[in-house]
Amino acid sequence: MTIGVLFVCTANLCRSPMAEGVFRSQAAKAGLADALDIDSAGTGASHIGQPPTPLAVEAAAARGYDISGIRARQVTGEDIRRFDYILAMTRNHLVELRWLAPRELADRPQLLMDYAPPVGIHDIADPFGGTAEDYERALGLIEAATHGLVARLTPEIRKAI
Repeated sequence: MTIGVLFVCTANLCRSPMAEGVFRSQAAKAGLADALDIDSAGTGASHIGQPPTPLAVEAAAARGYDISGIRARQVTGEDIRRFDYILAMTRNHLVELRWLAPRELADRPQLLMDYAPPVGIHDIADPFGGTAEDYERALGLIEAATHGLVARLTPEIRKAI
């Protein structure tokens, strides 16, 4: 059994690659990596093939995550079918993903922050074009939410093994 997890932001240059890197690391530490298919994508096509922004790579590396090998790609309707968890960084992304989804899978996309402890934040603000602190803030929210996601998936995966 493999569970597919896809992280989605606007261009797949900042938030979703950071989420992919953080989640890969957390899943490996929890011994779940072999049971997961992890990826990231963007809702837009303007940066396909590009690496994450330098500030995203630096912020992630400072916390022990290597995202330098990730390349931007655009989310597709097939992704909605392929991945079990499609996790949007903002409510706007969620709307776009549900619009893209086949009718029978329209509820599959969710907000990543739904897995974070209740902090009253639903959207992870886009740090693109911002400061290093903006990237740190986004990364902190991503770490909290992906930690919650690992906690949610662990019993499901352990039961299936």
